[in-house]
Amino acid sequence: SRGVDLALFQPGAKDGVRALATLARPILLYVGRVAVEKNIGAFLDLDAPGTKVVVGDGPQRAALERAHPNVIFTGAKHGTDLARHYAAADVFVFPSRTDTFGLVMLEALACGIPVAAFPVPGPLDVVGARGHGTVPGFTHGIGALDENLGHAVKRALAASPADCRRYALHYSWPACATRFVENLVWAADGSCVVSTGDARKVALG
Repeated sequence: SRGVDLALFQPGAKDGVRALATLARPILLYVGRVAVEKNIGAFLDLDAPGTKVVVGDGPQRAALERAHPNVIFTGAKHGTDLARHYAAADVFVFPSRTDTFGLVMLEALACGIPVAAFPVPGPLDVVGARGHGTVPGFTHGIGALDENLGHAVKRALAASPADCRRYALHYSWPACATRFVENLVWAADGSCVVSTGDARKVALG
């Protein structure tokens, strides 16, 4: 598992970013590189109410700003400034179909923001096919996955911010370290391997 800094990324005021405070709601947020491999066009082309906000930079930014004058492009943000942008949003949209994990989804959830994405590896590992996450025993909605990204956004908006935050607690660095240690298996020759829940194992030494 990959951990998220829960002290940095946490729920905050919806008006915590002055530039976003007066925008039409809901605010649909994308955070990441502004580049073709992120499939950002699927986000920008969404026919959805509210305001789309792009946090990040990249080779496509200038062209996309010209093509989408109604979208807010903030440039890259870091640290507490980034966390405030997450918290100011209503739903986090993850349009990539190729990212293997997507730490930004956990950062959004830690800020109490539900996730809308396509049902592909990465989102399936975090949000789960039914939108209840992938932590055993956790049954509350934290977002939605759908081949129609607009439908995913609409369903994700119904998720509780408190449930999103509660789910993210399972991905704190201490929690991830504990799970890692619990999955360590000592082989007969004294080497240490990580159990993956099936016959496959990754040797550590």
